Amino acid sequence: MPKRRRGSAARPSRPAERLSGVHRGFETLVERALAGIPAPFDAALREVAIVVEDEPSRRQLLESDLDPDRDTLYGLYEGTPRNEWGADWVPAPNKITLFRIPLQEDFPHPDDLAEEVRITVIHELAHHLGIDDDRLEELGVD
Repeated sequence: MPKRRRGSAARPSRPAERLSGVHRGFETLVERALAGIPAPFDAALREVAIVVEDEPSRRQLLESDLDPDRDTLYGLYEGTPRNEWGADWVPAPNKITLFRIPLQEDFPHPDDLAEEVRITVIHELAHHLGIDDDRLEELGVD
């Protein structure tokens, strides 16, 4: 399953008081990143749901071959990439999930966070278009 993985070092604990109110504006960053997808790639956004979750679930981490106690995800594409659709069947629902807390923890400066959200959106949309991690690395979108 394609994934946008970062922050795989030991993760700090998250005091509840530090998290209160930190999600303000995150959705705006996601909307800006989506609005910045150029044509013709922006048309693919109609084929995929964009979801923001606080953190990846244990299941998502395990299915991505990650250690739930040490690793995290910034984003995750779940579905059938466009280049694998069959002519005689309907593709399964496609979803890109962005994980707010890992992104905000690893990129506390607003400009850095905005850039990483943009990169993560592009990375996960590329998976929907059938581009794998090796090719994304070659293209510098890793």
